[in-house]
Amino acid sequence: MYLVDPLASRMVRAVANRSSITPDHLTIGALLLGLGAAWSFSRGDSIGLVVGAVVFHVSFLLDCMDGKIARLKGNGTVFGSWLDYVFDRVRVLICTIGLMWGQYASTGDAVFVWFALAVVFTDMFRYLNSPQMAKVRKKMRRSQKSRIKYALMELGVEESRIQQAIGEKRFSELCPRIVADVDAGGDGDGEAEGRDIEEHQEQARKQYPSGSLAERFVFYARFREFLLRHRVRPHLFSGIEFQMGVFIVAPLVGTLFPVAMLWIIGASCAGLLLFEAFIVTRLWQATRRYEREKRALDELIMNAPVPTAEEAGR
Repeated sequence: MYLVDPLASRMVRAVANRSSITPDHLTIGALLLGLGAAWSFSRGDSIGLVVGAVVFHVSFLLDCMDGKIARLKGNGTVFGSWLDYVFDRVRVLICTIGLMWGQYASTGDAVFVWFALAVVFTDMFRYLNSPQMAKVRKKMRRSQKSRIKYALMELGVEESRIQQAIGEKRFSELCPRIVADVDAGGDGDGEAEGRDIEEHQEQARKQYPSGSLAERFVFYARFREFLLRHRVRPHLFSGIEFQMGVFIVAPLVGTLFPVAMLWIIGASCAGLLLFEAFIVTRLWQATRRYEREKRALDELIMNAPVPTAEEAGR
């Protein structure tokens, strides 16, 4: 969204260079503005909807700035990360209650109560699903790396046999640090190794395309680069679009066409749930691939000859 991340990035430069504001200050400020937006929404009239949408947008900008300030100045904290996570959910909850209560009080139509539940459920599902998916992916990747490392370093299995078992592309995705460790004779680290790993990963990306749109269609790759240059994330539909649709676009449109507010909110919820369904499908595909690779590697390890004491010593 051009009205969120690009604008927040410009504000970050001004705040970081000319003030002592911390990420926690921005997180708290975003919540306080969220309370103001919820109060404005609860009025239920056109002025309340417009003011609430504007105040929420400012709150949203502050929420986008806190993480950027933390990365830029290195003053983020573990507690601040928790604070940002929890306050985001509180802000969405109170703004949902304020917006839908205001419309329910004005119209007496219970459909706004059901839409409030839909917004809260959609946001809750996204924030419950995302960390769990990251945890599963990390567990699968760590498990496969451990198997490959054991096969290479402990059993002396040749790289070609592992590549044959799981595929050259997959091996290239998993093995950069493992290969560097083997070459260094242990758990290597350092700047030179980091450069080698980055070069290996870049070479693997060129040699084994992922099949993404950016790799299959030149025009999309150029469009994606254009968006990235202008600080616009080229994703399908995420929390940014969801919150913009529910708390900014829908209230503004609702001042002129009240019924259209529900259509926009419904479309925002549907868009986010479809995107979540898409990434869940990708996770399911990744787990199936993981199980196939796991069986292939386990079979390779079981059939590998156990090295003698002299071979292990070398």
